[in-house]
Amino acid sequence: MSDYDIKKLQKRVTNGGLDRREFIKAASAMGLAAVAPALYSQAAHATPKRGGTYRVGLGGANTGDKYDPADNGDTFMTNINQGAARNNLVEIGPSGEWMPELAESVEASPDAKTWVVKLRQGIEFHSGKTLDADDVIASIEHHRGEKSVSDAKSVAESMGKIRKDGKNTVIFELDGGNADFPYLLSDYHILIGSADKSGKVDWESADGTGAYVLKSFEPGVRAHLIRNPNYFKEGRGNFDEVKVTAINDAAARMNAMVTGQVDAIARCDLKTASMLEKKPGVSVLQTSGTKHYTYPMDMRQGPFDNKHVRMALKLGIDREAFVKTVLRGYGTVGNDHPIASSQNYHASELPQRQYDIEKAKWHLKQAGLSNLDIEIAASDAAFGGAVDATQLYAEQVRPAGINIKVNRVSADGYWNNVWMKVPWSASYWSGRPTADMMFTIGYKAGGNWTESHWNNPRFEQLLIQGRAELDEAKRSEIYVEMQTIVNQDGGSVIPCFANNVDAASDKLGRSAKLAGNRELDGGRSIERWWFT
Repeated sequence: MSDYDIKKLQKRVTNGGLDRREFIKAASAMGLAAVAPALYSQAAHATPKRGGTYRVGLGGANTGDKYDPADNGDTFMTNINQGAARNNLVEIGPSGEWMPELAESVEASPDAKTWVVKLRQGIEFHSGKTLDADDVIASIEHHRGEKSVSDAKSVAESMGKIRKDGKNTVIFELDGGNADFPYLLSDYHILIGSADKSGKVDWESADGTGAYVLKSFEPGVRAHLIRNPNYFKEGRGNFDEVKVTAINDAAARMNAMVTGQVDAIARCDLKTASMLEKKPGVSVLQTSGTKHYTYPMDMRQGPFDNKHVRMALKLGIDREAFVKTVLRGYGTVGNDHPIASSQNYHASELPQRQYDIEKAKWHLKQAGLSNLDIEIAASDAAFGGAVDATQLYAEQVRPAGINIKVNRVSADGYWNNVWMKVPWSASYWSGRPTADMMFTIGYKAGGNWTESHWNNPRFEQLLIQGRAELDEAKRSEIYVEMQTIVNQDGGSVIPCFANNVDAASDKLGRSAKLAGNRELDGGRSIERWWFT
């Protein structure tokens, strides 16, 4: 076996293409079983190098994009803001675990009602100001209160009373226990900005503690960032410069990758991802996580206020065909609730909903209808191939007497002008690391992002109970019941969980395990990667 073959295999580890088990299996097949662990360790712990300009092409951009994280909702801004310019108190690691970021420690009282966050000392904002407790409190308060229009209002308001104990300690006193509280601090909206003397943060100044400083920004078009020489994380923030280009069209992103205009893209066009894998010097990166596609209905108005209509629409989608045709196999079937099979408390005992036209007809009849004509808005801004996918759904459900008119709308402004503004639309969620966080953000009654405008009293009761329950067995029972309620009564058709499928140049180095909570290494490739 040549050194070239070994180095090629190690390169796949360095760029995130092989985990330890896969590497050892491949190396053993080459007759290297005895030294495989050492070879893996050598590759997995490659030393990051500094230098170069990282060019990345991202979708989800809008001309109304802002540097205020309260308004950030898709890939373009989250990668720039959370992934480069600013930090959270807590970040999500490669295995989905929480890790202190700006926090030095996060500790709970025995009942999980009081949480003490101690800040790392000596961290500076790009402006030169030193991070302190006032910055943290001002940043979180920005998302709270009656006048708040933040997308993280539900999360921030669940954090209870906040006070400081000196310059470097923040204390959270919750209304009830929350064993998963640290995960709330990782939300990509809950970034920490620099507070002025009045206790406010000028978010559009882009002042942050992140690995990169904003040099220029055109909303919905591009951003240019330069390395922060005083970044507090060793081995992170390795590029000299970063140029982020908005490329909303999936085919255009793929072309930019093929022609070398960019070094990485998020959200490959799944129809041609297998072809991209064959291109020398390019790696297609696939991670499974919590991302799922949804078709939320506004349950406040007819016909979606009728449970039988909702059930007919859930039974009228062929999930297996959806995964095969829309995802090209890059994912798994969904079961009309948002908790992935890889997560704690997943309701594996809940029967998988099947495609059943006869049952769909029966439910439509129970609603007093022999047929139904409805309209749904869709755009590829919702998820790659959303328009074609929704047309497929319309064909699948038609035999039940349900005629869906697919209204193709503009990608620009989709999340501000269409989603949650029309009775029915296509949508997607990157998901959240815990059941409580996902349910709080997307399903709590009155929440900013409760996309089906759902309000189920039993669910609301269980949401509070599950958050405070410290007995794992009891907590599991609660979350299984909540998933069952969403499955049976909820207003969203959730056909699948989609893998993150991105692409990157082989010239880029990465850790051996990529985070799967968002695209491009948890949305943090700008901070975590380097050129080899």
